Amino acid sequence: MIKILSSSQIRDADKHTIENEPIESIDLMERASASFSKWFIGEFPGKCKVHVVSGKGNNGGDGLAVARILKRNGYEVKVYTTSDEGSEDFNINFHRLPEGIERKVVDDSLGSIETGVLIDALFGSGLDRPIEGRYAKIVKEINQFAGQVVSIDIPSGVYADNPVDGEHVVEATHTVSFQLPKLAFFMAENEKFVGDWHVVDIGLDQNFIDHTDSRIHMVTLEDVRSYLKKPAKFSHKGNMGRSMLICGSSGKMGACIIAARAALRSGAGLLTCYVPAVGENIIQTAVPEAMAMVSTFQDYHVEEANFKGMDAVGIGPGLGTEDQTEMALRKWIKQLEVPAVIDADGLNMISSRPDILKHVPEGTIFTPHPKEFSRLAGEAEDSFKRLEMAREYAKKHKVIIVLKGAYTAVFDTEGSVYFNSTGNPGMATGGSGDALTGIITALLGQGYSSKWAAIVGVFIHGLAGDEAAEDLGCISMTATDIIDYLPDAFRHVEMR
Repeated sequence: MIKILSSSQIRDADKHTIENEPIESIDLMERASASFSKWFIGEFPGKCKVHVVSGKGNNGGDGLAVARILKRNGYEVKVYTTSDEGSEDFNINFHRLPEGIERKVVDDSLGSIETGVLIDALFGSGLDRPIEGRYAKIVKEINQFAGQVVSIDIPSGVYADNPVDGEHVVEATHTVSFQLPKLAFFMAENEKFVGDWHVVDIGLDQNFIDHTDSRIHMVTLEDVRSYLKKPAKFSHKGNMGRSMLICGSSGKMGACIIAARAALRSGAGLLTCYVPAVGENIIQTAVPEAMAMVSTFQDYHVEEANFKGMDAVGIGPGLGTEDQTEMALRKWIKQLEVPAVIDADGLNMISSRPDILKHVPEGTIFTPHPKEFSRLAGEAEDSFKRLEMAREYAKKHKVIIVLKGAYTAVFDTEGSVYFNSTGNPGMATGGSGDALTGIITALLGQGYSSKWAAIVGVFIHGLAGDEAAEDLGCISMTATDIIDYLPDAFRHVEMR
């Protein structure tokens, strides 16, 4: 797991590294600037013109060191500083600038900049107030620049741990973060500021980071690889998970088909789909590998389900929200004795009848998108607030929350958060969530804990989407494409 630390924790890691490596502060800055420059040279190898806009703090000092390194590597560099004097490390790097670098101390205007790449080193993660005055004018000019903008560590005006509260914020094309990603990078409203983000290793003390308390993480391929269960040599369909999907209603059987196909592609040994009578021929024709349990009612569910012999249950895809189905949902939840995932209409019915929550077994997985979560827990004014609301909801109700979206987040019952690192915008398509429900249900049936079924399922789902996007592009992707690429995703994780 990659930890997401607060800005104050990162400062502590800087300080610890300086004191215990030991290394001088200016030398750590040099190391960070060298790592940034290595990334920059790889991204922009054409020796383009580079404009470095530096404040007078240590982020500005990073910018000055980067300017010197890029000049040494053949780039034409011009430096714009808001002062010719600043922090101690800024001053050292200012005086280290070679004669060949054009310098300009700016008041409130950068002047005409037409071509090249602009590096934003105005303010770092230590900023704690909105950008105003002459700095606001500089930010405005940066955002009017026609070329690409690269921010060092964090875009100026973005806070690492809190929502943006000012109107003057650098809108970067790329952000290159030192050592670890910032929490702000995972928030939807910051996308236009952060752009594509990247992390470079600057050699902060890893032991210190490992022992720093954080409940926020980013899931990596190695994490999922270490938890993925491989079938034993003598496995058979009976011990690869007996799973049930309660799904479908008139006009919504497609959701059931998608969930069922995803479950089977995710290793479900035996899959039963409990459907209303209207769906019997549909499910047995579209998914012949699944068994059908059929309600006596034609168009939607009204009856109890028999979970005997099941290892996991998925409830929700295409279910509908009729009053009779809601009453059936109450009965299903009360008799649940196996791990379960609830999605879509299942969540919508719980939202409209919150008293159902008291019967939901501990460890049940909820998979809402942001609007569904708002119905469950209330409106959030921003993504940071939604994050805290989801943490509290998961802890209070002892459920696992899978909050879907870019960087889908899994919230466990102890208050920890796990951001996913796979997926792409092409997955924002009807049926994608139904596929995820099928994947997680299959993993639950195979004996994964609720937490790890959610984490692994989300990662595999996103990775299948990435594999599909590589071949098909994002615009044309469908949920069926995601399912078709599940074998590639599982194979990718299995590779050593």
